[in-house]
Amino acid sequence: MKTRAQAAQVIYQVVDHGMSLSSLLPTAQEKVAPRDRALLQELCFGSLRWLSRLEAIAKPLISKPLKGKQRPIHFLLLVGLYQLFYTRIPAHAALSETVNACRLLKAEGLKGMMNGVLRNAQRQSDTLQQQADQLETARYAHPGWLIRRLQQAYPDRYQQILTANNQRPPMWIRVNTRHQDRQSYLQRLEAEGLAIAAQDEAGAGICLQQPCDVSRLPGFADGDCSVQDGAAQLSASLLQPAAGDLILDACAAPGGKTAHLLELQPALARVIAVDADDTRLRRVHENLTRLQLSAEVIHGDASEPATWWQGECFDRILLDAPCSATGVIRRHPDIKWLRRESDIAELVQLQAKILDALWHKLKPNGTLLYATCSILPAENREQIKAFLARTPDARLQALHDNDSPDHPGWQRLPGEDNMDGFYYAKLTKQAVSAS
Repeated sequence: MKTRAQAAQVIYQVVDHGMSLSSLLPTAQEKVAPRDRALLQELCFGSLRWLSRLEAIAKPLISKPLKGKQRPIHFLLLVGLYQLFYTRIPAHAALSETVNACRLLKAEGLKGMMNGVLRNAQRQSDTLQQQADQLETARYAHPGWLIRRLQQAYPDRYQQILTANNQRPPMWIRVNTRHQDRQSYLQRLEAEGLAIAAQDEAGAGICLQQPCDVSRLPGFADGDCSVQDGAAQLSASLLQPAAGDLILDACAAPGGKTAHLLELQPALARVIAVDADDTRLRRVHENLTRLQLSAEVIHGDASEPATWWQGECFDRILLDAPCSATGVIRRHPDIKWLRRESDIAELVQLQAKILDALWHKLKPNGTLLYATCSILPAENREQIKAFLARTPDARLQALHDNDSPDHPGWQRLPGEDNMDGFYYAKLTKQAVSAS
């Protein structure tokens, strides 16, 4: 029951207090037995993934809303419903453990209510599911504003996107080709009994059939591989780092792309990794140390490079811009409930500011790769169209047949090739001819 109580507290902090799941879960997992940590993660991720649907199922079963100090009990109820509707946990165990968790949340008097609501949900399952389907937000388990935006941007594919967002994410790994080639590492995975679902034929990516703890990945502690989605792995290869390049990885934390650049091209002159979040920069240092790689890591605001960089201009810049993260919802289901529609305009403004600032730090004939894990056109295609319109020396380099100044960049949607949703646009800086 402690696991259910912890899950309710985590979800309460996410939904009512705007905290991120990734920041809350590690601390919560330390409070339960090691054998229960995977279950806690499942309950938190799953309940947040289906939150609006669980809310719709619960509403007709509750005589009055649970408010104020009773809010954690509201989320405990949703955790109970998630177990009944979406897991293989035996119903009797889900019921008893969830009801008894009321005591740990200091709500012993609500055990009868919890028991009655969950048992009614069992009995009325079909009716409740049909009623929930009448509400678009419950049917798709997404906030209304995001559904509308996706309907507008992808009228023929929005349902496919929403469905993909509600799937459990696959586990992709990136082979460190400085240590061994991908084929050799595939043999090591096979020897470990880890089955392969897919490969990125053009790169070093491998998708596992089933996610596993990193401790099972051969040589992980020695830097032989990293966990990174296949779409994110495209960044380094699309930038095409060359020997002798000075490269900036802007908004670099947690450092996966920085490391990949160094793995892909060992003869780089230098890689500068900058990020505004000093706490997240620790992850960059940790990843570089584990992978036995070296980069200059700087705490700084990418929109104001003059405050942290007085060196020469860069040959290549990777700008993994701050964004809505709407392409990685299946990995971070709390994004659906943390993000607000009003955030998008602010993000677009910030992205434009960073683009303009970093463009001045790019050498003539240099390359900038703009990347986001968003699927919203305002942050991607429209952002790059506006940049090209106001930047006379910027030229778009096509990444596929349909990549043009009128429709710039390469938008990958969640689930394509079993990868996350990502956007890329490749820009080069035209040299000014001597008069």
